[in-house]
Amino acid sequence: MTAEIIDGKAFAATVRKKVAGHVAKLTEQHGITPGLAVVLVGEDPASQVYVRSKGKQTVEAGMSSYEHKLEAHTSEAELLALIDKLNADPAVHGILVQLPLPDHLNEDLVINAIDPAKDVDGFHISNVGLLGTGQKSMVPCTPLGCLMMLRDHHGSLSGMNAVVIGRSNIVGKPMAQLLLGDSCTVTIAHSRTKDIEEVARRADIVVAAVGRPEMVTGDWIKPGATVIDVGINRIDAPEKGEGKTRLVGDCHFDSCAEVAGAITPVPGGVGPMTIACLLANTVTACCRANGLPEPEGLTA
Repeated sequence: MTAEIIDGKAFAATVRKKVAGHVAKLTEQHGITPGLAVVLVGEDPASQVYVRSKGKQTVEAGMSSYEHKLEAHTSEAELLALIDKLNADPAVHGILVQLPLPDHLNEDLVINAIDPAKDVDGFHISNVGLLGTGQKSMVPCTPLGCLMMLRDHHGSLSGMNAVVIGRSNIVGKPMAQLLLGDSCTVTIAHSRTKDIEEVARRADIVVAAVGRPEMVTGDWIKPGATVIDVGINRIDAPEKGEGKTRLVGDCHFDSCAEVAGAITPVPGGVGPMTIACLLANTVTACCRANGLPEPEGLTA
């Protein structure tokens, strides 16, 4: 069996097109332009690239982009004062503080200072609780992207056996909650799970989010299962030359693709969906703030 490749890059382009269409409707019919504020503290190169990409795609979708770049030595009080200002700004519908933060800043304190209605990352403790109890919330972008791709591929997920490998607050736990919300039977596996290969082998859906390169191999996968690989790991690639590297997922792509029915590649799978869902969350937050119908197909 050769797995169908779930093209996250193409799917993300479709999501961004839907977002842009809804933004145009909000602007034309209601005179409202959704606004996303991104706060970057420090000079982390990967974060800088990510923030630039977010800003570019926000503007391309017709939304307002507000970037706040702060020095690495910015105090907690200064950062919290900026968040208070953004919370009170009616032109800002989504607020994202780029992680990781410098060590002297308390990430939990900063995240929980964001207005939950503007928390487009879905990390605020209120949104975590709302999601966990099946109520309307802002949903973390990467799990939301995974759910969108699974729904697109399968239609209904009801009754499917899903295994989420990884228990992080950013992906593993919210992914499990979303799958439960779509009536899957969900198991969370992790580093202490006994016979983890056998646990994974029972799944119709495997979501790998552990941050260990190529940990999941083809003999972990039930024939015909759908594999969503959230991992992005950089490893040495001596075949490309001295000092060269390449990106791989948490799954060994070739062996898993021989067994699975469908699989996301790395790169080009889940990754592009994260920013697309950030834009979708910003539009959703804007609609909720203004008492307008939420965009179809862009929420959990």
